[in-house]
Formats: sequence, C-alpha cells, structure tokens
Amino acid sequence: MSVQPRRASTASETDTVRLSGVGFGYADGPEVLRDINLNLPSGSFHFLTGPSGAGKSTLLRLLTLAERPTAGRLELFGEDAGEAPRAAMPAFRRRMGVVFQEFRLLDHLSAFDNVALPLRLSGARNYEQDVREMLEWVGLGARADDRPAVLSGGEKQRLAIARAVVTRPELIIADEPTGSVDARMAERLLKLFQSMNRLGVTVLIASHDQSLAERSGAGVLRLEGGVLEGASA
Repeated sequence: MSVQPRRASTASETDTVRLSGVGFGYADGPEVLRDINLNLPSGSFHFLTGPSGAGKSTLLRLLTLAERPTAGRLELFGEDAGEAPRAAMPAFRRRMGVVFQEFRLLDHLSAFDNVALPLRLSGARNYEQDVREMLEWVGLGARADDRPAVLSGGEKQRLAIARAVVTRPELIIADEPTGSVDARMAERLLKLFQSMNRLGVTVLIASHDQSLAERSGAGVLRLEGGVLEGASA
C-alpha cells in the first residue's frame, strides 16, 4: 500500500501522547479518572483494557478532545492540548484518526463517499485513487458504491477504519473496534491496525478482549476504578 502516515516535524523528539497527573470528574459527582500518568511514544502500539465503568471511554474522550481534564496536563504531539483554545481543536483532530464504537457512518452516503468525507472536509482534491486504494486495503473494493445499510457489521467496522486512516493520521484511537465481530474478523482487523503501526502511526485500542491484546504483542494498559496500570511515567 502506498499510503504513508503524515508525521509531525518533532515526532522523533516527543511522545505522541503525554498525560501528567490527569484527572476528570463531573460537577458534584465523583472523579471518573484519577492521577493518570501516560506516555505513548511516537510509533507505539497499546491496548487499553479494563472492566465496564472503569473509565476507558472517558479517557478516550479526553484524548480525542471531546472533554477536557479537570486536573493535570494533557499534551498531544508535543503541545498542550488540555489548555488550548477551542479554535485550536480542529488542528489537533486533523492529526488523529478515530474509530468509534458505534461506527458513525453516514447512511445516505456510499462506502466510497464515507471514506472520502474527511478528505473533502480538509479541502483535499484528486483523492479518488487514495480512497479506492484504502477500500481495497480493508477488503471493500467491490462495495465502494454500496451504502452502510447493506453492509455487515464487520464490513461497517472495516469501513469506519478506512475512514479513520485515509487522512494519514499520526495517531489512531479505536474504541472497541472488534466488539461486534467474530474472532476471525477480530484478527483481521487487528492486522489492519498493525499494518498502520508498521508505517509509524501511534495506535491505541480500547478493548474488553484481553486475549486479543495479549496475542497482539502490543503494550497493555489497564484501567481499574479510574486508575491506570501499566503506563509509563
């Protein structure tokens, strides 16, 4: 595949993600995350595991800038993202690809147009070859004209992954990307993420599948009661 990840000029000098003493809680409620210290070096691959309610989705929401920490410091790509102005958020998000648990595909668009959408929004032109190459890479080349309603759960997941990586991100964050597929498809999806990682992309996958995480050879982080285990400080 000719797609190459876009790399920041300082990627070799910084971690892609650095959290220092990060906490998060809602007003008048208990803390969801407490004193999170996490470094994800550029080009690393990690799984994030833990029981339901441990705070995995909240941590991902912080990393994708859907929420801001209520304590500590959050850095992305060597820059302070936790305190950055709202106007700076799109620039951070353009450097990451996010695979949502619920896919978030647009039902009125074809598979091709779903994958092409982030490129169109970024103002890219002459992207047809990149989109078709990405669809072939995830095994959906023959489904380019089909809409999500006629795709299987596994096909929708692969389509969501193609959309997340077509912009050549530096960081991929995936929330339970194998949760709705069988074991064979889970292994195939894992290989897609491993392929991106070999191109230098930093990958973080949240998953309940402890065995898949262990077989992947990736680093394993575990959240338990809002506290992170297995992270580098």
